[in-house]
Amino acid sequence: MFNTALFDLDGVVLDTESQYTVCWDRIGKVYKPDIPHFDHLIKGQTLTQIFDRYFKDEEKVQHEIENQLIEFEKNMDYAYIPGVVAFITDLKRHQVNTAIVTSSNQQKMANVYQCHPEFETLFDVILTSEDFKRSKPEPDCYLTAAAHFSVSHNQCVVFEDSINGLKAGKAAQMKVCGLATTNSIETVKPLSDMVIKDFVGMSYEKLCEII
Repeated sequence: MFNTALFDLDGVVLDTESQYTVCWDRIGKVYKPDIPHFDHLIKGQTLTQIFDRYFKDEEKVQHEIENQLIEFEKNMDYAYIPGVVAFITDLKRHQVNTAIVTSSNQQKMANVYQCHPEFETLFDVILTSEDFKRSKPEPDCYLTAAAHFSVSHNQCVVFEDSINGLKAGKAAQMKVCGLATTNSIETVKPLSDMVIKDFVGMSYEKLCEII
């Protein structure tokens, strides 16, 4: 029986992925025009991981991109995915552990808290890129979350939208609920135990029936 729900942030709790796609598409075209679909390749990765993989030893470029992201995230629309707040509230009513597990950093989260003062109280813990060394698709972030609650992998359900995130949940040997917010249902389904479009109509009881 599951007792812990682990949520990715962008594209799962917050409807922000389409905004990031625009931002990273622009960055890719300027700095990596030889790499097609750059915006999709970096999804689910921390900024440090992106820099290490694609902009190693390019300090000037890293600084420029970092500043662009800081300004971009200050002005983002941090709308909730439909139904997610009601779903999380219902989980907590049934004593389910809840956590955010994101590749975003604390600086970005400060913008989220400013937009949604209630955000921190929705979850028992919020883990950011500063809390783990290896990012998705490695399982470290989700295993760290499970360890925080002192629960085993088979007591956890991961909610993810990106390919790297779905792979991370599977690598952690946890049940994975894929959200078809960033990718199509056909793309998400092979890496998920269940797929939903959003959280409208979702509840603790319904999740128990599905998983």
